[in-house]
Amino acid sequence: MSYADEGSIRLMRHAVLGLIMLLGGAELARADMVLLMLDQPGCEWCEVWEDEIGGAYHLTTEGAEAPLQRVNIFRDLPDGLTLDRRVRFTPTFVLLKDGQEVGRLEGYAGEDFFYPMLNRLLVQARAANP
Repeated sequence: MSYADEGSIRLMRHAVLGLIMLLGGAELARADMVLLMLDQPGCEWCEVWEDEIGGAYHLTTEGAEAPLQRVNIFRDLPDGLTLDRRVRFTPTFVLLKDGQEVGRLEGYAGEDFFYPMLNRLLVQARAANP
């Protein structure tokens, strides 16, 4: 597959994800903890995250404890959501507990860093509010 074909596939995948967000992204997933992924169309690192982690995240222990909810950075946040500060770039992953921000990961540095950093946030969230 050529580089141009890969780019077209990524654009199409992002368009489909954008449509899903438009149709069903207004409600925050109902769970004790949620991992909110703020992204935007054309975000190269969002696409890398999707390629490396996105398809299997829901199958992981982390995905079971903090289901993923995607939100386009240019759209309104779901109701009842409180962030500590404005999100400035994508991807940004915000760990929410009962709708309140308890931690965030700004950017994506690869799978080898994502899970250990997310696990650190999950441990802190569990310890803060058992």
